[in-house]
Amino acid sequence: MEIGVLGSLVVRVDGKSALPSAQKPRQVLALLVLNANRVVPIAALSRELWDDKPPQSAMTTLQTYVLHIRKILGKVLGMTSAQVGREILVTRPGGYMFRVEPGALDLHVYEQRLAEGRAALAVGDNHRAARLLCDALTLWRDPPLVDVQPGRLLEVQIRRLEESRLSALEQRIEADMRLGRHHDIVSELIELAAEHQLHETVHAQLMLTFHRCGRRSNALTVFRMLRRSLYEELGLEPSMKLERLHQAILSCDPVLDTPSDTGALLLLDRLAEGMVRSA
Repeated sequence: MEIGVLGSLVVRVDGKSALPSAQKPRQVLALLVLNANRVVPIAALSRELWDDKPPQSAMTTLQTYVLHIRKILGKVLGMTSAQVGREILVTRPGGYMFRVEPGALDLHVYEQRLAEGRAALAVGDNHRAARLLCDALTLWRDPPLVDVQPGRLLEVQIRRLEESRLSALEQRIEADMRLGRHHDIVSELIELAAEHQLHETVHAQLMLTFHRCGRRSNALTVFRMLRRSLYEELGLEPSMKLERLHQAILSCDPVLDTPSDTGALLLLDRLAEGMVRSA
């Protein structure tokens, strides 16, 4: 079985889709799959479907949705609904659980590669980190669950996934910066900064990349634009870390170029801790 949430919802067996067409059963399936191999309480499923105003028939309706999903799965798997209920979409005390095999769910594969990539980055294995983080990001097809109408719980899960993807992008870019690939990533960073106009880490990476590409004026412009956006949107000033990076770029501080394997995230931490000099 092939299951995907990093884009449109996918549940396929030998190329045959096992997705319900109606939105409510699709919401149930999406929440179960996102929490694969864990029990999802009936109360959580009810909240997802009806917020805090479930109908009197909520329990019966939810059971009907689960039965419908089991029938669809059974049809493509060549199993009865009862077999699916025993082996895949199982009833547990107080809730339901969707069982998946290792490697079947794209989210699980993504999280495994992401964890390995972060671990490699933490110990300075930058080539391995860049490869693993790139592999993790290639699993994304579109925004998560783009074809599912989310309720309150799915909205939270979707935001968490989107934040995870952005964090993975930042760390993959960090690995590329440590490898000296600044000219290769500058266009990508320009697009990211335009998409995330209040995100300091992305802007810090773009500032340092511009500086190391010999485009100091562009780096300073990025800071000015971020400062204006933060003030106009939130009434805030840039963080002390970003201010120190800005001052270092203004003064052409050599710490921005050495050591050559220092990316923006590591450099910002060192500037904040006073481990390197900035004018």
